[in-house]
Amino acid sequence: HSRMAVVAGWACVLIGLGLDPVLRMSRADGTAAKPDAAAVANDEAPLEGKDGPDADGPDADGTEADGNKTASAVKTVMIRFHQQIDPLSGALLRRRYETAVREGAKRIVLDIDSPGGYLSTTLDLVRMIEEARDGEGIETIAYIGREAISGAAILALAADRILIASRGRIGDAGMIVMGEDSAFRYAPEKARSLLAQQIRDLASRHGRPEALAETMVDKDRVVTKCLRKSDGEVRYMTDREWAALESPDAWDTGAVIREASGGMFFTANGQRAVELGMADLVVDDLEALPAAIGVEGPVPLILPSGVDTLILILNSAPVTWLLLVIGLIALVIELGAPGVGLGGLISILCFGLFFWSRFLGGTSGWFEVILFLIGLVFIGLELVVIPGTGVAGIAGVGMAFAALVLASRRVMMPESARDLTSLMSDVGVVIAALVGFVLGMMLLGKYLGELPLLSRLALAPTAADSVPSVATLTAGERAIAVDRETLAAGTVGVTLGPLRPSGKLRVGDAIFEVVTEGDFVGDGVEVTIVAAKGNRYVVRPVRRQDGVIG
Repeated sequence: HSRMAVVAGWACVLIGLGLDPVLRMSRADGTAAKPDAAAVANDEAPLEGKDGPDADGPDADGTEADGNKTASAVKTVMIRFHQQIDPLSGALLRRRYETAVREGAKRIVLDIDSPGGYLSTTLDLVRMIEEARDGEGIETIAYIGREAISGAAILALAADRILIASRGRIGDAGMIVMGEDSAFRYAPEKARSLLAQQIRDLASRHGRPEALAETMVDKDRVVTKCLRKSDGEVRYMTDREWAALESPDAWDTGAVIREASGGMFFTANGQRAVELGMADLVVDDLEALPAAIGVEGPVPLILPSGVDTLILILNSAPVTWLLLVIGLIALVIELGAPGVGLGGLISILCFGLFFWSRFLGGTSGWFEVILFLIGLVFIGLELVVIPGTGVAGIAGVGMAFAALVLASRRVMMPESARDLTSLMSDVGVVIAALVGFVLGMMLLGKYLGELPLLSRLALAPTAADSVPSVATLTAGERAIAVDRETLAAGTVGVTLGPLRPSGKLRVGDAIFEVVTEGDFVGDGVEVTIVAAKGNRYVVRPVRRQDGVIG
């Protein structure tokens, strides 16, 4: 029954992990279909130059409508992002962004203060902002109070507007990769060409200088300020764009932009970014932000939910270590004493919390869960079905270890020193958990007899003088010498303590280590040796003529 309970528990964990994203999607769809009254009123207002049915008459509040929706009528919220960009922080930012959209916000301010991070996570967040703009009409505003460097600068470029403090910084999004010699270096032309085009597209979509945006990721470009003679249009061009012009005589070239003069990634402070058109407005503090975006009063802040906080706690290294150690010890206890059931329930709880937090944290998927379960199956086969071979056990331990590392990792292949440090940290936590598990089992083994629940796992110690190297087995009136050379199939003995599936067998005055064929045999049961290979003896209970096990 306990085995069935463990299987059912793991099934519930899998079902829960599978249904969680579905339920969140359905909640999002339901909320989007039923906006609140304020959102309905906002949607009916002529936001993008559309005249409402009473554009020339008084509005619902008795004030005169001017055909354009005022900024204060748009529901605006703020999300604070002051951390490195990685799968976990990206997943939590996505949760809060989607929460704001579900609650009817039409303008979302991202308060960014970040050194950047993982490119893949950054591009996922960029797609999130673009999909919200195209699908829901959400306006995103990036506010940079201190810095938006590397991936954070790319994230800011995806916003409709960029507000930055005069001493804030934006830029330096160069791509760093690991070479074949394991040294980190600037990405080659082939690797950064796609990213450079993506950055140019982002800048073009929001009317920002494409050339300057490109130099954020390509330090080899030199940007010049150019003036078209016919109409006075000002354009920033890279040296490559200038060389590709069909009629360069139509342009006057000005000075080279200092921040994009070659050999350095474009980085500018707030004043300079606004001057060059990379940002829209200088706003020195959050107190001045509402007036800058046309909102009355402070902008409401979307705080992390209780689930977000729980995910952060469960993903921390100390809690991860504790979950793995307790889960592994409880699992071994369940496998050693399957009649208890408590170990299996604790194991399900610990590993369920581990994989659930990784699912919502963006570092785990179904592959890791299935790999871990297959590893447990192999370990179970080694302990119960085919004990002694070692192949299934080693493979199972390897798969379980790999699943735990993959579920915690934030990057598959490190491309920078930060990636390598993060990967080594994830591997270190799992290895530390395995060490803690071994030490915990040693400690439990030492005090096992004092624990009522676990004492069933211990075998009573046998005095050294009661285990002679040669013993006698009385068969009728004939004494037969028994030692390891002559002990063979067909020999009958009595168990000393339960066999789960291994344990001790008494044959006359001699005691031997034996293992069953997979069944669990109780204490004091008469068994017979059915196979003897070297020092490995396989036994099974003796069956009487009436079919009852002796």
